[in-house]
Amino acid sequence: MAKRHIIIGGSDAGISAALRIKEISPEDQVQMFLADAYPNFSICGIPFYFSREVSDWKTLAHRTADDIQKQGIDIFPNHFVSHIDPDQKEIQANGHTYAYDELLIGTGAKSIKPPLPGMDEEGVFTLRWIGEMLEIDQFITQKQVKKALIVGGGYIGIEMADSLRVRGLEVDLVEFQSTILQTLDEGFGKAAQQKLEEQGVKVFTGTAVEKIAPSESGLFVSGSHGFQSTCQLVLVVVGARPNSSLAMEAGVQVNARQTIKTDFQMRTNISSIYAAGDCVETYHSLLKQHVYLPLGTTAHKQGRIAGSNMAGQKATFKGAIGSQVLKIFNMVAGRTGIHDRDAAKYHLPSFTSESEFWDHKVYYPGANKLYIRLTGNPESGKLLGAQIIGSTKSEVAKRIDILATAIQNEYAVDQLNDLDLTYTPPLSSPWDPVQMAAQEWLKNVGK
Repeated sequence: MAKRHIIIGGSDAGISAALRIKEISPEDQVQMFLADAYPNFSICGIPFYFSREVSDWKTLAHRTADDIQKQGIDIFPNHFVSHIDPDQKEIQANGHTYAYDELLIGTGAKSIKPPLPGMDEEGVFTLRWIGEMLEIDQFITQKQVKKALIVGGGYIGIEMADSLRVRGLEVDLVEFQSTILQTLDEGFGKAAQQKLEEQGVKVFTGTAVEKIAPSESGLFVSGSHGFQSTCQLVLVVVGARPNSSLAMEAGVQVNARQTIKTDFQMRTNISSIYAAGDCVETYHSLLKQHVYLPLGTTAHKQGRIAGSNMAGQKATFKGAIGSQVLKIFNMVAGRTGIHDRDAAKYHLPSFTSESEFWDHKVYYPGANKLYIRLTGNPESGKLLGAQIIGSTKSEVAKRIDILATAIQNEYAVDQLNDLDLTYTPPLSSPWDPVQMAAQEWLKNVGK
């Protein structure tokens, strides 16, 4: 008998679940409710529209609304779901009631808005969704913005610093911590800062923004240690928190940080209600516990798992380990697993070695240095994590992916030497740099 599925949210988790349901059970009804008008858009592509490396914002859509509807999925754009009734198995959206047999909550995350004086001034924005992107882009064009200040030195802040510089704007970037990119070790964070500064971005670390105020030239921003900056645009990107209030009001269990709790099939504590994406906690397969890890890749996987189970198959989410990669002008920074700070927090023995290698045989033109930090357990020899920085031409992402695969399969560091990896002089060496990094780690711990 055909079932009725309602999906709240049309981003990574929601669309993955919807498509999976229709693959497995085409006769089932799938209704997808969006708070905005942009189903299945690449949020990760937003910075590249600002830089105009992507010239048409509509191409950020993985699929058009027509493409999605041709799969048999009914889309309800600009429909804000205000209430879930688990007992009646109904939702309310835009004054109407819709019934379901099974429900997926994929409401994602929302930008953190620090309690700064001036957050409501014209020209101050957060950035997470396509609607915000279009609003900011229009503001830049209409106001002929010459200078932007970015609050936050994480992935979004750095990508936006890159894209706005490519766009031709002056950019200041302010980070509260002592280095940008806190997901990397300090030395690699400083290398990323150096790359930004080489491209004209002024970076202020260890600095707290304290006030935003209007000025004759636009906005005046002040902070700790005498920091001052004038600009026309302030972008506040200091992180995100789960958008879980709708779920909580329905009685769905959350953890201390209000992240939705699920089992490995992405079920919540309420029968027939699933959850996936940036609103849920994520099982970390290395740490063997749940953490908050809002990543697009993870959301896609969780959505697919939820959709499989909603359609009657049994699927299990295997976990994630925080694999990420980032372009900073002509540099790439990647990481996977945990580093020493994480290990100390979770009381795990760890040792990290740092080494550098050419990305391919140096006699072939165009060789670039790769800098690799490999983290392992010196007692067990188990591989725990890795960080790599290098040129955009140096296959950083490929090599992080090799290490991520090894970690998820619980490799020891020494087992990296057993991998049968490809080699040709223009692309690598007989021992790939990840294997040479493993050998360096083993040498340093005496194994």
